[in-house]
Amino acid sequence: MAHSYTPGLTVTETTVLRKKRLLPIPGTVTAQVGQDVSSETVVARTELAGKVHVVNVANLLGAAPDEIRDYLVKREGDRVGRDEVIAENKPFIKWFKTEVRSPIEGTLESVSTITGQVLLREPPRPLELLSYVDGRVVEALPDQGVTVETACSLVQGIFGIGGETWGELVMAVQAPDEPLTQAHLKPEMRGKIVVGGSFLGADAMSRAKAVGAAALVVGGIHDKDLRELLGYDLGVAITGTERVGFTLVITEGFGKIPMAAKAFALLSRHAGQKASVSGATQIRAGVIRPEIIIPSPVTRHPSPDFGKGEGERGGLRIGDQVRVIRDPLFGRIGQVKALPHDLKQIETESHVRVLEVEFADRTTAVIPRANVELIEG
Repeated sequence: MAHSYTPGLTVTETTVLRKKRLLPIPGTVTAQVGQDVSSETVVARTELAGKVHVVNVANLLGAAPDEIRDYLVKREGDRVGRDEVIAENKPFIKWFKTEVRSPIEGTLESVSTITGQVLLREPPRPLELLSYVDGRVVEALPDQGVTVETACSLVQGIFGIGGETWGELVMAVQAPDEPLTQAHLKPEMRGKIVVGGSFLGADAMSRAKAVGAAALVVGGIHDKDLRELLGYDLGVAITGTERVGFTLVITEGFGKIPMAAKAFALLSRHAGQKASVSGATQIRAGVIRPEIIIPSPVTRHPSPDFGKGEGERGGLRIGDQVRVIRDPLFGRIGQVKALPHDLKQIETESHVRVLEVEFADRTTAVIPRANVELIEG
C-alpha cells in the first residue's frame, strides 16, 4: 500500500544518537575511538586561513606596477608587523621619501607586478571542534573528525536559532500552556537550559539575555518578536549561526501554542540533568531540526541492543500522535483515529489521501495527510 510522506518530529525517552563532528577543512583529530568525551571535549582542531588585505603599493609610491619589487623591503613569505614598512622609494631628497606600512600583523603572501598590489594575510585562526554531546567516540575520520555515540532522551523542535550549547535543564513554568515571562527568569538561570510553556515574548527574551540563559525552549513565539530579536527577516537558509545571546528552540510553531504534553513531561522528568541544545534548522533538502539532547547518566554507553527494535516506520498508524501544520487547525495535537484508503476531494478540488484526527477535547477532523507531522518516539 502506498504511503503519503509525513514529516516527523521525535520526542523520545530512549534512543541512541550518533553525531558526526567534522572540521570545515582538514586538520588533526585529537580524540580516539573508545574514548569517553563530554560536550566540552576537543575532538579535533585545525587552523583557518587569516583574512587577506590588499595594499596597492604602486599607487601609493607613484610607481609602475612592474617596478614595485624594486621598492619592497619585505619579500613573499616574510612576517610583517602592524605599521612596519613593507615598501619605500629612495628619492635624492629624503623629505620626498614615501613609505608604505603594513596595516596588519601577518605575512606578506604575494606580489603582483601586473596590478602593483601586495597581498598581506593575517595569522591563521585556531579552530577547536568540540564533542557537543556527552558520549563515546565510535569512529575516527582521519583529518576530518569523529563520530560520537550517546544514549539519550531526545526532543526535536520545529524551528530554532542560535548555535550549539549545553547546560543544566531547568523548568521555569509549571504547565505546558503557561507562557514564559520576565518574572520566571531568575539570575540563577545563568548558563542553563530554560524550559517555558506556550509562549515567549520580546520582554522575556530581553530578560533571558540579561540573565545569561544558555538556551530557551518554548512552544511558540510571534514572528514580529523574532524579527525584533534578530534585527532582520529570516530567509529560507539554514539557521544556527545567529548570535542573539542565547539559543532558542520552538517546539510547536508561531503564535501562542502550548508545548506538546509529551515533550513537556519528558523535559520535566529530566530537570536538573545536563542537556545539549542546538537551534540549527533547515527546512528543505537534508532536513535539520533543532534539538534538545539529554544524555542518559545510566546508559550513556549503550549496550549493543539499546535502541534497536523500533525499525523504520512504514507511515502513519492508528493511534499515532500528530501535529497539524496547516491552517485552520495549525498547531493542534491529536491522535490518528482513522486512515481511509480512498482518496478524498478537498476544497482545492484536488483528490488527496486524508486521515481522521481526534483531539484532546474529543472533537475530530478529517484533513490531508500532508497537513500533519508525526510526533515520533
